[in-house]
Amino acid sequence: VSINFGFVRKVGQKYFVSNKETDSFSKAVEFCSQQGLELALPQSEEENRILTQLIGEADKTAWINVNNKRAEGNFRSDMKNQPLTFTKWGEGEPDDSIQGTGCTMVSETGMWRVTQDCSLNAHIICQI
Repeated sequence: VSINFGFVRKVGQKYFVSNKETDSFSKAVEFCSQQGLELALPQSEEENRILTQLIGEADKTAWINVNNKRAEGNFRSDMKNQPLTFTKWGEGEPDDSIQGTGCTMVSETGMWRVTQDCSLNAHIICQI
């Protein structure tokens, strides 16, 4: 597999890769899976910090691989429905008023939040 990304950051046994492109949550998931990768999901404070370094100046958010269906774990599991081992929710997050679908993004401060607007443009960062 030739991996050709503009930005690569190694953290522990994991790599976060990005072309600094932004798109919707579904496009982010699709892009990573087309590369044979998955959407980034920080699993430690260090990974969360490295991930935020990949977020550009303009759009200061990136999608992360948290399950986007409230019914499948209340935003406390990943897209494969495994419980999250690390979280960094901002105040009042995950937003309990969100029923149905909500997509999780990390901001440049490293805090996580759920948005109902999954079509927002946020950075696409995959992990290897």
